[in-house]
Amino acid sequence: MSEKQRAVIAKTHQVYGKCLTDKELKDDFIRLGIRSGMNLLVHCSLSRIGWICGGPVTLINVLLDLLGSDGTLIMPSHTADNSEPKYWQNPPVPEPWFQIIRESMPAYQPEITPTYEMGIVAETFRHWPQVQRSQHPLFSMIARGKNAQLILNEHNDCCGEQSPLARLYDLQDNAFVLLLGVQHQNNTSIHLAEYRYQINRQIQPKFTIGTAIQHPLTKTRQWHEWIDYDYTADDFNQIGNEFEQIQGNVFIGNIGLAQSRLMKQYVLVDFATQWMDKHRTNQFH
Repeated sequence: MSEKQRAVIAKTHQVYGKCLTDKELKDDFIRLGIRSGMNLLVHCSLSRIGWICGGPVTLINVLLDLLGSDGTLIMPSHTADNSEPKYWQNPPVPEPWFQIIRESMPAYQPEITPTYEMGIVAETFRHWPQVQRSQHPLFSMIARGKNAQLILNEHNDCCGEQSPLARLYDLQDNAFVLLLGVQHQNNTSIHLAEYRYQINRQIQPKFTIGTAIQHPLTKTRQWHEWIDYDYTADDFNQIGNEFEQIQGNVFIGNIGLAQSRLMKQYVLVDFATQWMDKHRTNQFH
């Protein structure tokens, strides 16, 4: 057992006197505002919630139960390791490896390609019965529920108008983001605002993206490149903090030990788009 796991157990016992179960999680989610019929995009750090009996399986079961048959649970299932290696920083790889990686990286396949640094909750959910996954080889998302297919179909943009983020935006008052023990820096929906800000400013895409894909007709593996925007989350926490200052924008409460945030996705995206138009400078592009 790692020191981190020991610390999570100790803190959970200190606060609750016992481990967390589905009952505590369900009560906390209800207090925060999770309800039946929501389309809910979740970003999660499991360890910050505390020690849960059943871990990610319990957490996912509780969320699916609360959302009900009319709701949809969505998570990012990104594969950042299937990308242009010269941009890798965490960690970087030697330059002589670049071309080897481009020629050898397995093609993205929604059914088998694991998530990369998305956390154990998203990776567990990827294997869940009836979960669907979008086709984007780098920024895929997974969903289960009434609107899963609507949200995931035709994912042709990283984070733009042909992405699950835009389909969630279209659902307006019934599409929510849940930050479960993480900050706005992890709030993927702000990338949709970033895309719209750059379109509005007529900023031209100039960032070369590469991924290994499976050709849709021949089913052969190939390295595919395209030009896109250079997305950054450097100012997302600042955007999120200012968004929270407006009364009623964000509901904040604890899920277990984790401070969490629930918000309407389209309200966040509209605010972030306007914020970027006022505050972003060329340092980001």
